[in-house]
Amino acid sequence: MPSTTTAARRTRTRTPGVPTPWQMFFQQFLKHPVMVGSVVPSSDRLIRKMLGPVDWSRCKLFVEYGPGVGTFCRPILERMAPDAQLIVIDTNADFIRYLRHTITDPRFFAVHGSAADVERIVRDHGHDAADYVLSGLPFSTLPPGVGPAIAAATHRVIRPGGAFLVYQFSPRVKDFLDPHFTQIDHDMEWWNVPPAQLYWGWKTDAVAHAA
Repeated sequence: MPSTTTAARRTRTRTPGVPTPWQMFFQQFLKHPVMVGSVVPSSDRLIRKMLGPVDWSRCKLFVEYGPGVGTFCRPILERMAPDAQLIVIDTNADFIRYLRHTITDPRFFAVHGSAADVERIVRDHGHDAADYVLSGLPFSTLPPGVGPAIAAATHRVIRPGGAFLVYQFSPRVKDFLDPHFTQIDHDMEWWNVPPAQLYWGWKTDAVAHAA
């Protein structure tokens, strides 16, 4: 496991002229308020709680949808094993360019594309399945049909025993999880702006065999 100091050094190099994470996040919020959803990044407390159930010893591939400025990327990389990979997927080209400039960890891959194509993207990076998928996408405001397609593709790509980690500001996201995940854990993080709903949809062996 890489030390926190080493991992942090890998992710804090910033090209001169590139905005700080807060500047970049605020710029994109002004451009895409519906897709970004909040004027500030997720809190440290939310990050710790969301990632708490992850079994890092069994994680070889972690996927994130909508990474933004990398608020979750850095904590994930600090926890991941040296031979694991983190793939992030975003339709916002500005965020992807920003992440490629600011995160130089060789385990990190930023993909400009749709989360609905996660199965192909995972295969393109040499994997059959993902251990965990994290999402902060605003499911309830996505175009019609996109949310259900992402939820279905995510369930298919996760290995048995893995999980879909979702943080949202609306409980309506559970409607997208229910058709695919029979075991869904829920919590709240009140120390966040705004307070967030946290869900962990687990892909159990029984669900995997029935899929």
